[in-house]
Amino acid sequence: MVEVICDTNFLIHLATKRIKNIDNLDVEIGSISFVVPKVVINELSKLQDVPEKKQDIIVTLNYIKKLKTISICGNFADKELLDYVKTNRSIIGTMDKALKKQIKQAGGSIISFSQDKIVLES
Repeated sequence: MVEVICDTNFLIHLATKRIKNIDNLDVEIGSISFVVPKVVINELSKLQDVPEKKQDIIVTLNYIKKLKTISICGNFADKELLDYVKTNRSIIGTMDKALKKQIKQAGGSIISFSQDKIVLES
């Protein structure tokens, strides 16, 4: 099973939108599990204070209770994920275009969303 490290927006999308191919990921991409870095949990907790995001954040925090947490810590999730990829060649779940480009340059892989489907980007 391959672990996909999720960034904040990826998790919010995963938790709050209907993902068309979520039940077929084993066939389409392979056996994966989503993991949540501590730095992302911290970002989600801070976003709870933003009134227009509060409901999505509550749903997301409940959703991630069933996911594995990993100890990638720091103040800024994008920077921490990028640093982690540079030493651990990982798969990152993100929708951030700038972060995608940096992760690919660092030798990592991306899982993202396209038309409400999870897709693997090389």
